[in-house]
Amino acid sequence: MESHVRIAIVAPLTEAVPPPLYGGTERVVSVLTEELVRRGHEVTLFASGDSQTNAKLVACCPQGLRLDPEVRDTVTYTMVQLGQVYQRAHEFDLIHNHVDYFAFPFARLGVTPTVTTTHGRLDQTEVRRLYSLFPDQHLVSISEAQRIPLPDANWLATAYNGIDLSHFHFQPAGGDYLVFLGRINPEKRPDRAIEIARDLGMRLVIAAKIDPVDQSYYEHAIAPLIRDCPLIEFVGEVDERQKDDLLGGAYAYLFPIDWPEPFGLTMVESMATGTPVVAYRAGSVPEIVVPGVTGYVCDTFGEMVDAVQLVQGIDRAACRAHVEQRFSAGAMADAYESAFRRLVPDSLPAAA
Repeated sequence: MESHVRIAIVAPLTEAVPPPLYGGTERVVSVLTEELVRRGHEVTLFASGDSQTNAKLVACCPQGLRLDPEVRDTVTYTMVQLGQVYQRAHEFDLIHNHVDYFAFPFARLGVTPTVTTTHGRLDQTEVRRLYSLFPDQHLVSISEAQRIPLPDANWLATAYNGIDLSHFHFQPAGGDYLVFLGRINPEKRPDRAIEIARDLGMRLVIAAKIDPVDQSYYEHAIAPLIRDCPLIEFVGEVDERQKDDLLGGAYAYLFPIDWPEPFGLTMVESMATGTPVVAYRAGSVPEIVVPGVTGYVCDTFGEMVDAVQLVQGIDRAACRAHVEQRFSAGAMADAYESAFRRLVPDSLPAAA
């Protein structure tokens, strides 16, 4: 593409971009940033100082805040970050905001157009009310399901999250164990994953972080289940390489959520290695998993147990192909360029 846009990307400061361990949003921001730079756009990334990028990096804090033991109030850093961004707004054609509604008051007062990607859940009453007070904000959803609580919001597009396919290697054979990956959290339902593995007599590897707010849940609800079942192995957080090995060597990936997940990135990462997904029908799941092709979408616990036994009939190559087609860095950037084009048509002419 001959034309380019001067884009300010505002990343969450919780993790580095990309994160060394857990961090879905920051990983997506990294993949998008690098792809936009590759396409010739002039990108400035406002993120933590330990971020790694080919864009121009503006360090808004020394390191990812979650791993900084001195940080108590992360919002203060976000407000300073947004002050930096909008003080320099005249330098950009577009501001791409990934820190949610914190940017809305700044964006409303600015001249440079801002587009916000909504990475979180939107069904809570207070969140719906806040968004209703800023109906002018340009929004991009990460799934169609995410939009349901706010059907009348100013949606520009849906841009599915993409991954760097070079980080995930196709494994044609897979293995004999199940995987649960991400966070130990009541909404993610690791207890269901444990029960499924126990009922099937299959080994389950749990690779997940435990936030301080979820420590009590882990200690009282999950740790006893792990201790009582020798089939369950808890390995904590894993980095990108370990994740690739773990997912690629698995028989199936379990996604037994109990909330309207806006986008389950770990499902895409699993399918990229060839490992099918067995998931509960909630949130974005039906938009990501193709039943009978890349896994199964289930309505009950019993269906999940049965689906695991059907996974052997899934073509692992089809899982990889599905991700290459719909959830690559290129596919994500195409969707965002289409949304950007609506706000800065003179800088980004129509695609050929």
